[in-house]
Order: sequence, then structure tokens, then C-alpha cells
Amino acid sequence: MAKVHVIHENGVWVEPLRTAFNELGTPYEEWFLDRGVLDLRGPPPEGVFYNRMSASSHTRDHRYAAEYTGAVLAWLECHGRLVVNDSRALRLEISKVAQYEALGAFGIPTPDTLAVVGKESIVAAAERLGFPLILKHNRGGKGLGVRLFLSRPALDEHLASSDFAEPIDGITLVQRYIEAPEPFITRLEFVGGRFLYAVRVDTSQGFELCPADACAVDARSIGSGSRPALAPAEKFRVVERYQNPLIPTYERFLAKNGIGIAGIEVITDGRGRSWTYDVNTNTNYNPDAEARAGVSGMRAIARHLDRQLKALTWQAGGDQAA
Repeated sequence: MAKVHVIHENGVWVEPLRTAFNELGTPYEEWFLDRGVLDLRGPPPEGVFYNRMSASSHTRDHRYAAEYTGAVLAWLECHGRLVVNDSRALRLEISKVAQYEALGAFGIPTPDTLAVVGKESIVAAAERLGFPLILKHNRGGKGLGVRLFLSRPALDEHLASSDFAEPIDGITLVQRYIEAPEPFITRLEFVGGRFLYAVRVDTSQGFELCPADACAVDARSIGSGSRPALAPAEKFRVVERYQNPLIPTYERFLAKNGIGIAGIEVITDGRGRSWTYDVNTNTNYNPDAEARAGVSGMRAIARHLDRQLKALTWQAGGDQAA
């Protein structure tokens, strides 16, 4: 029997999706990809395959989960299986350089960025870009490696300390700091390639912005002093009647890059210019914010995948009858 196959490496993040599938009666199976054997001698099972592999998988001791997923997706696509968030999406998930180039192809503004290989080259890149700036990992997730630097001495001190963490792929991004009038970013959620809702995320405690309850956020202050940690209900707020002229462009960008489900993060500067700085194809949602707004991203995903599965089953039945 055809079913929905969920590809992931973090069972906790899938719990809300399991609940939604069970409510709909959708047949599904989870493919936990960390290590194992991929038998290329035969075809994959029938069904719809939803890729939720995360760029931060290596932080959960799943060092080669993304690479394993890449092999599985190649196998699925070779056999013509329907994949939601396909190998093109995985490429963007694990490389912000690839993200920015793909966004730029659609005229979507991204912050000025230099990609650096080798810790010894970071200072030269920073001097070329100018301060203030942000360091981040090319393959990150959850805000890994994101630090704000206002001056060269602060950067020097960080690079000489044990706090500096080498990115898993060796690529550090030196990026223009976009200063917002208020400390928040906006995350646009898309399901089925269409805009679902936007959520305002408070950034006053730092850049680790994973919305799921399961994310253990170690908030860091980026200013001169520390503030009390925000409760989840304060940190995330669904924006009513959100409008953004780039939404149709984002939807075309997602379609071109094999992305059916994603969160796109945007920051607006003091002159009202919006900058897109992250595309997350392993999107999670904040249940408190959703409950207050009466929306559910995971239920929307489950309904989308359920419709895809039913259409696939109906098509298969018609082909057999013919």
C-alpha cells in the first residue's frame, strides 16, 4: 500500500506531524536516516516522500545524515517517486551560499556576504566588508555559529578564544549586520509551495530561533546587558493579515528549487528595506503562537501530503484500469 514516507533525523520534531496524520487517517512511515544500508538493486516503495532532513543534524551526532539523505533522494528521484523537498531543496538546506545565489536569481535581496574557508582568512574578509558584521556557519540551522561583532578587537578576541566553533563544512560566512529598528525578524511559512502565515520572532535574546518546543534555546544577549529570558508565548507571534510584495516571488523561487514546505526568514532595516537571510526546508512551528492565532502548520503539512498521496493513488488506479 502506498503511504507517506517522512525522511528525518529528529523524532521529537515529528511528533506534531504524527498527531496530524493520525487525525486524518493518513498511512505513513518514518525513515530515520542516520546510518544504515541503501540497497540500490531494487526500486523504492510507492508513495509520497517528505524530506525533513535538517542542516543541524550533525549537532545531534548524526554527522552523515544529510549525505545519507542525498543518496536516498537520488535513488527516489531516479525511480520517479514524488518527493516533497527534493535534492534541490536539500542542497539549499545545507548551504547558505547556495541559498543566497538561488534567491539572487529571483532578484530577492540578501545581506552582503563573504564565504570564507580557513579561520585565518576571516579577519581579512571582515576588514573588506566592514563592521558591524555577523559570523555564521554556512551549514547551520538553529542559528549555529551566529555572532554579532561591532569592532575588529571584538572579532579578534572571539577568534582567539575557545568560543569560536569551526563550521562542519569548513565555510564561515562573514555577513553584513542588518540593524532593525526593533529586535525582531519575520518568518514566512509556506506549505504546498503557497504562503500560509507569517510569525514575528523576538531576537533580543540572540539568534537561535528554532520555534519548536523541543528546541533547547540557550539565549545569549547581543547588547550591552542581559534581559530576562522570554517565555515562548512572548518570543513568537503570528502576524495577522501579513502582507509582503515578495510573496509571489518567494513562491516562484520555491517551485524552481523543488521546495514544497519551508520557512523563509526576513529582516527589515531602518529604511524599510527587507533582506532575506535564511530558507529553512525543515520547518517547525511554535504551538503557543499557533494556538493563539488558530492556525497549525503541521496540520497544513499533513493535509497537503494526504492530498498528494490520494492523488497519486487515484492516478495509479486509473493507470491500472487503462
